Amino acid sequence: MSDAQNNPSLELTTNGVGPWVGELPTETFYDPELLERGDSRNVIDRYRYWSMAAIVADLDQHRHPFHVAIENWQHDMNIGSIVRSANAFAADTVHVIGRKRWNRRGAMVTDRYQHIQHHETVADFVSWAAADALPIIAIDNVPGSGLIETFAFPSRCVLLFGQEGPGLTPDAVAAAAAVVEISQFGSTRSMNASAAAAVAMHAWILQHVRF
Repeated sequence: MSDAQNNPSLELTTNGVGPWVGELPTETFYDPELLERGDSRNVIDRYRYWSMAAIVADLDQHRHPFHVAIENWQHDMNIGSIVRSANAFAADTVHVIGRKRWNRRGAMVTDRYQHIQHHETVADFVSWAAADALPIIAIDNVPGSGLIETFAFPSRCVLLFGQEGPGLTPDAVAAAAAVVEISQFGSTRSMNASAAAAVAMHAWILQHVRF
């Protein structure tokens, strides 16, 4: 028996699958075209041969109640990677603040399965969060920020990140219910924005998901 068969959490396929072998399934979540030609998408085994709409609908049944937001004033290249991490951790929605266009290459097509919402300004974003009673938790190493390692994340919240380089704008920091930073132990002043986002999302997971 293989490691994957011993441990259901391990994926059996990594490079896709060929056309369906045997009698075709009749469940409506399957995509007839994928059944015929194979499925080379970067999806977990559970979703092999499923239509995109069916995958999104299934994800909507178990997305986590945290959101992710990032400011995008300079066409930040990290947004795609942040979307990919948000998909991996089943975040509810990714919010892009500022410029609507962003580089999707880093998302590796996960943006098709992840809810994404745009806000023109920080004020627009803050109004949306307030309307849904979602506290904004800013992640940045600015004066006065607390430690993410000891911070108690609300179960429903928005994790807010700034641009690569300049970080969060003053308006974004002012709108946050709390500002936390990731402890660092090397010589660099800051870490990559997409890496910081992944660390913060996983910090929320460790506090609110039972394993």
